Amino acid sequence: MLEIVQIPVLSDNYVYLLHEPDSGDTAVVDPAVAEPVLAELGRRGWRLTHLFNTHHHWDHVGANLELKQATGCQIVGFRDDAARIPGIDMKVGEGDGFRLGSSRALILEVPGHTRGHIAWWFEEEQAVFCGDTLFALGCGRLFEGTADQMWHSLGKLRELPDNTRVYCAHEYTLTNARFALTIEPDYPPLVERARAVERLRQQGRPTVPSLMGEEKITNPFLRADDPGLQSRVGMAGAPPVAVFAELRSRKDRFHG
Repeated sequence: MLEIVQIPVLSDNYVYLLHEPDSGDTAVVDPAVAEPVLAELGRRGWRLTHLFNTHHHWDHVGANLELKQATGCQIVGFRDDAARIPGIDMKVGEGDGFRLGSSRALILEVPGHTRGHIAWWFEEEQAVFCGDTLFALGCGRLFEGTADQMWHSLGKLRELPDNTRVYCAHEYTLTNARFALTIEPDYPPLVERARAVERLRQQGRPTVPSLMGEEKITNPFLRADDPGLQSRVGMAGAPPVAVFAELRSRKDRFHG
């Protein structure tokens, strides 16, 4: 089983180290900066063998070349966005399997935030590394993709088992919870989760990873086909992608 280490960097990013103990293989996911990654590797006595990117944004690939030069790691990213992944060595896409020692990831294409975005799903470990597509109680902005693409991508992630741990790339949960409460202020599962998030952040603790099961119940962006939520936004019976687009538009304007 993978040992997963969460490294907070910049103001709200999370970088992850994945260590497979049998082989000693270690991957880093979406390294924004190199120094904290190298420091953690040194503390643990791990050798970086792989670097996994979910998409091309600078706060996910910023340390690619520095880490490759320092460790000789193999950089793995989405084949159709290879031109924007610095130092890419191996190109992967939908349905590909990738082995890190004895652990296996399935590659899922989840565009919407960017044109080329992938998630890494480790079924045996019950963990998905989804970058900026799905957040705890939220989803990524549509910088390059369409609402239809993002709704389809979120639907793909929503199909993962409820016990899947969602390792997203940012600590946005408190703001996401406050937005979600503007949509469903008296929805009991959301109210309860928002309180728990508030407590964790007051204690300086991360809200990530979350569980896919709780995202399915409380994340409004996964529930655009829920009749109750549709009624809340005045779009009862509307196509789910239209409801999703309305939610995303409201979130883009939200200051909470």
